[in-house]
Amino acid sequence: MTDLVIFDCDGVLVNSETTANEVLVANLAGYGLNVTLEESERMFVGGTIHGVFATARQMGADLPDGWVDAIYQEIFARLAEGVAVMPGVVELLDLLEARGVPYCVASNGPPEKMRITLGQNGLWERFEASMVSAHTHGVAKPDPGLFLQAAAPFGVSPDRAVVIEDSRNGVMAASAAGMRCLALVPQGDGAHLETLGAEVIRHMNEVPGRIGL
Repeated sequence: MTDLVIFDCDGVLVNSETTANEVLVANLAGYGLNVTLEESERMFVGGTIHGVFATARQMGADLPDGWVDAIYQEIFARLAEGVAVMPGVVELLDLLEARGVPYCVASNGPPEKMRITLGQNGLWERFEASMVSAHTHGVAKPDPGLFLQAAAPFGVSPDRAVVIEDSRNGVMAASAAGMRCLALVPQGDGAHLETLGAEVIRHMNEVPGRIGL
């Protein structure tokens, strides 16, 4: 049985990816870069806002130096209007607790964002003490360091941890960390994540069977 489950946040615990990318699409259009929602999700999901900033500038967007802070505030405001918990998450967390399996969250996003998205859904209290953010730990996916730091306080070796992810960068980070990865792909083709070594699942209710609960 697995000794630790490490969750990504956006798109895994909460359904926030589409909302954040809608904000990005509208904002970037104002700076001369027109991308579709699908293109934005393909390019930016699983990355960092600093990465978006660099990529958008390379693509011709005339972004000001203070854009990162400004877009964060815009995204936070939209997320505060409401995001839903991904189906099956609460039931999975209840089961993990009942079976004594620890869990945590490791995200490229800032703690403030997780406080907004998880806080409105009753999840913040369950993750606050075991939260790892690229913004406070100084390393971002696809670097494996974020997952390794997440596992360290639990004394769990990488081969006994399971990561639940939804992005290319997340799967790459898990693989590089030597951790098994379940890729949550509710819709569409998950082949691009399977090729990186992930096991594709369509719903959180598949997780218990995959990890021996």
